[in-house]
Amino acid sequence: MYLTALDMWIILAGVLCAAACALLGNFLVLRKMSMMGDAISHAVLPGLALAFLLTESRSSIAMFIGAAAVGVLTALFTQWVHSHGKVDEGASMGVVFTALFALGLILIVQAADHVDLDPGCVLYGAIELTPLDTVRVFGWRIPRAVAVLSVVLAIDAAALMALYKELQISSFDPNLATTVGINARFMHYLLMTLVAITTVASFEAVGSILVVAMLIVPPAAAHLLTDRLGAMILVSMVLGVASAVLGHIGAIWVPSLFGFGSTTTAGMMAVACGALFGLAVLFSPRHGVVSKVLYQAMLGLRIIREDVLGMLVRAEERPGQGALSAADLRRATLAAPIPLELALLRLRATGRVVREGGRYRLTDLGRGEARSLVRSHRLWETFLSRNLGLAADHVHPSADRLEHVAGLADEVDVSLNRPAADPHHKHIPRQE
Repeated sequence: MYLTALDMWIILAGVLCAAACALLGNFLVLRKMSMMGDAISHAVLPGLALAFLLTESRSSIAMFIGAAAVGVLTALFTQWVHSHGKVDEGASMGVVFTALFALGLILIVQAADHVDLDPGCVLYGAIELTPLDTVRVFGWRIPRAVAVLSVVLAIDAAALMALYKELQISSFDPNLATTVGINARFMHYLLMTLVAITTVASFEAVGSILVVAMLIVPPAAAHLLTDRLGAMILVSMVLGVASAVLGHIGAIWVPSLFGFGSTTTAGMMAVACGALFGLAVLFSPRHGVVSKVLYQAMLGLRIIREDVLGMLVRAEERPGQGALSAADLRRATLAAPIPLELALLRLRATGRVVREGGRYRLTDLGRGEARSLVRSHRLWETFLSRNLGLAADHVHPSADRLEHVAGLADEVDVSLNRPAADPHHKHIPRQE
């Protein structure tokens, strides 16, 4: 696949749009206002239509001013309905943007009778045509959308760098921001103004409907990958840029695999956003579905290994024993055959258990760890008996779960004044 100069301009416009949207989208996600971008992107239609009706032309400046003004009014009306109407913020967004969107559609129909207006272009964008509309900048002819989005991205980045602390505090805790002298209301309206300007500037790249994908999906994916705001902003911008690049390449390459021509780049950008978000949902380190399954599986195997060590050291306390077969361990730990075999293989590979004549016995290394587990178990039994008043025959199940929590046995030991025996009168090993 060969990319031409026109393709590179299209990709650059998408990259600038994605970066600008993702930069602000992080704060919308943190403020639980993800639908505000969608509300603004729909509600600016009256501004576009009024600009057409008043100027009877498709002047970019008139369009931008009209759409941006209505975008800011959308944020103001939403906050007013939320505050004075005593309705949920999400409901107030729905009331404002559906009313303005319907009004915009009526005005567009009226404007279409007098002005050459394509509603599809307004709604879905025409990023493939951006290289055809150029302006001269420092002697170079560049697409107007690239020039506009470059300025918008610079404004967003400058505002973020200048007011990062204020936006951060007001996003997480508006009451705290007000307490420390930050005008949380001003920060809110400043953010909404920037979102409105960015949304309007992105029309030619992704359209009023698809702009929400660039505004919310990359930050939402980044939020799954990191819990730090600075890293979240950087990751969201990387994901947005990747979505723009992969979207255009996918629009050219994917349909050809099925014998079709190229498809819309804006749509494929949204698809790429969704695909990257899906990967984050599956594989993010802490919140991913696959990561959680793997963590639970590894945790289950660790618990089985520790249970095996505990059973073997308890067997050594009984005269004439000290080694147990796999069947004995299966009955004692209630583990499934395959997880138990995996646990035994791991214990043997790490030198904690040896197999002699079909029976398993502790090594010195395994015995030391096993005594620590038994010590933790019996300390918890003592704690539950003394502090919670549980009977001796009721403490084992809870202690069996608590013994696997690392780092608490020493504190329990100190709080109990280092007891010598548990409620069953069994010796509590000392920490070596």
